[in-house]
Amino acid sequence: MLEFQLKLIGGILSILAFAHIAFPKYFLWKKELQHLSLINRQMMQVHTFFIAITVLFMGLLCITSSHELVTTVLGKRISLGLTIFWGIRLGVQFFGYSVDLWKGKTFETTIHVIFSILWGYFTAVFFMAWYAKDILF
Repeated sequence: MLEFQLKLIGGILSILAFAHIAFPKYFLWKKELQHLSLINRQMMQVHTFFIAITVLFMGLLCITSSHELVTTVLGKRISLGLTIFWGIRLGVQFFGYSVDLWKGKTFETTIHVIFSILWGYFTAVFFMAWYAKDILF
């Protein structure tokens, strides 16, 4: 069951990675980033690309190595690292973004709630993968 959850997370992460392709158009980066210096504009674009690649590789790891993430010492260490990563991301959802971005806005509030639940789910599943006893799986 836990391995299925990891594979599901892997699929979600893969979709999220490819969703980054739409960011420049959706967030109007051509117009919005125009006011930044060249280095800041390119850092934003390059970092977004590498976040997408990292998320994709996390997803592929979950899809291809769910058993190992639960049953091996290295897998458990990776699961602990991913627990910490997604736990921090969950915290950033509440403390890194201004409430003004979503409060009182139906669509933005819905997205905020969905991603808060998603980051919490990721954190919980990776924690269980790290904490799980090999005998159970």
